[in-house]
Amino acid sequence: MTDVIDTPVTVPAEIDADERARLNRARFERWGSWALPLIVMALMVFLWDRIVVWYDIKHYILPGPGRVLNSLIEGQAVFFDAWVLTLAVTAAALALAVIFGVGLAVLFTQSRLIEMSLYPYAVILQVTPVVSIAPLIFIYVDSKVAGLLICAWIVAFFPVLSNTTLGLNSADHNLRDLFRIYGATRWQRLRYLQLPSALPYFLGGLRIAGGLSLIGAVVAELVAGSGGIGVGLAGLIQEAGYRLNIARMFAALILIAATGIAIFALLSFVSHLLLRKWHESAVKREG
Repeated sequence: MTDVIDTPVTVPAEIDADERARLNRARFERWGSWALPLIVMALMVFLWDRIVVWYDIKHYILPGPGRVLNSLIEGQAVFFDAWVLTLAVTAAALALAVIFGVGLAVLFTQSRLIEMSLYPYAVILQVTPVVSIAPLIFIYVDSKVAGLLICAWIVAFFPVLSNTTLGLNSADHNLRDLFRIYGATRWQRLRYLQLPSALPYFLGGLRIAGGLSLIGAVVAELVAGSGGIGVGLAGLIQEAGYRLNIARMFAALILIAATGIAIFALLSFVSHLLLRKWHESAVKREG
C-alpha cells in the first residue's frame, strides 16, 4: 500500500485579492457613510468661521459658529422648551397621518367607489400650499396648538396615503388568484397578502412624511406667531429676527435641521429592522 501524502490546498492569489478588496470596500462603505459627512461638516464650519474673521463680518449680519454655540448654551432652557413643543406637534401630526393615511388606503383598496370619491380631495390637500390655508385654519380653530397640528397633518398625510395605496394595489396578482381559489376572505387577503406587500411602500412614505410633518409644524408656527401659546423653534426664529439676534436664529435653525435628520434616521432604522430579513431593498448581498 502506498502512503498518501496530504498536500495543502492553496487558494489562488486572484481570489484572495478579490476577497480582500471586497472586505476593504465593505469596511470603507460602513465607516465612510458616517465619517465623510462629518468631515465635510467640519470643513464647512471651519470655512464659515474663517470667512467671518477674514472679512470682519459683524455679528448682527453673520455670527461666527462660536457665537452661535454660545447662544445655544446660554438659552438652552428656552431652546429646550421650544424644541419640545415643535417636536410634540411633529410627532402628533405624523401619528395622525399614519392612522388616517393607512386607514383610508385600506378603504380605497376595499371599495373602488370610495377611492374615486375621496382620492381627488386628498390630491387637492397635497397640492395646496399649507402656508396659504394656515391663516384660515387659525381663524376657524380656537386652539392654536390644534391649528398647528392640523397644518402639519395636512402636509404629512398624502405621502402615507399614496404610498400605502400603491403598495396595497401592488400585491402579486398570481397570489391574489391563489387566495381566491382557496376561498380566502377579503380580510384574509388583506392581512396575509396585501399588508405585507404594502409594508415597504408604507415605510418609504413614512420617511417622507416624517420630514414633511416637521416642515408643516414650522410653517404653521411662523403663520400663527407666538401669541397665546408657548413659542416653538419657528417662533424663536421670528422673535430673534425682530431683535436682530442672528446668532439665536442660527441656533434655532440648527436645532430644526438636527431634529429633521434625527427623525429621518430613526424612521430609516425602523424600516431597516422591519425589512432587513426579507425585502430586496434591505437584504445585503455578497459583492
